[in-house]
Amino acid sequence: MATTSYKAMVLLLLALLPLTTLASRAGPSSSHRSSHGKPPKHSPPRGSPSPPPPAPTTAALVRATCNSTTYPDLCVSALSADPSSATADMRGLSAIAVTAAAANASGGAATAAALANSMTNATAAAQAPSSSAAAAVQALLRTCAAKYGEARDALSAARGSIAAQDYDSASVHVSAAAEYPQVCRVLFQRQRPGAYPAELAAREVALRQLCTVSLDIITLLSNSS
Repeated sequence: MATTSYKAMVLLLLALLPLTTLASRAGPSSSHRSSHGKPPKHSPPRGSPSPPPPAPTTAALVRATCNSTTYPDLCVSALSADPSSATADMRGLSAIAVTAAAANASGGAATAAALANSMTNATAAAQAPSSSAAAAVQALLRTCAAKYGEARDALSAARGSIAAQDYDSASVHVSAAAEYPQVCRVLFQRQRPGAYPAELAAREVALRQLCTVSLDIITLLSNSS
């Protein structure tokens, strides 16, 4: 009986031995490995999409517009001199160009009137009757002042046409403004009462160039409408 009990106990121990051995030889638990192992790699987040390119600045619009005119440097100078060009679109830039031309025309009218008045004052100071040539020059200078005044008025009308988006009429007014001062020069050349004043010659050239710039911008504006 004792022998039988002893054999049963041995068999039981032999049956349990592999389980114990396997348990002792097994590696650390998965939780243990994860606590000491390297952390899993994560792919870096994808970059956000690139922002759209910035819209052209107003300075860039002025330069791009003026590069399409006959006198780019004069155009940039005239437009940049007006602070409102900082926020203007192309229609605003055309109005600024016309305004610059109108300011030149006003200056031409004032110059011609001042020259006529200076001749009158000089004759009065000398207490001598004016010669026929001097009188003719004075008369022509007053005509020149009137013509520059008409150019100024035409440019004012052009601004109104631009505001109304009537670009054909604006072009007609600007073209007329460029022609008025030429009448002054032609009259001096035909009647020859004296030399064509250099001050007016400079005003005529500047006004013609400003009107050309204005027409170029109005054409761009009309084509983009």
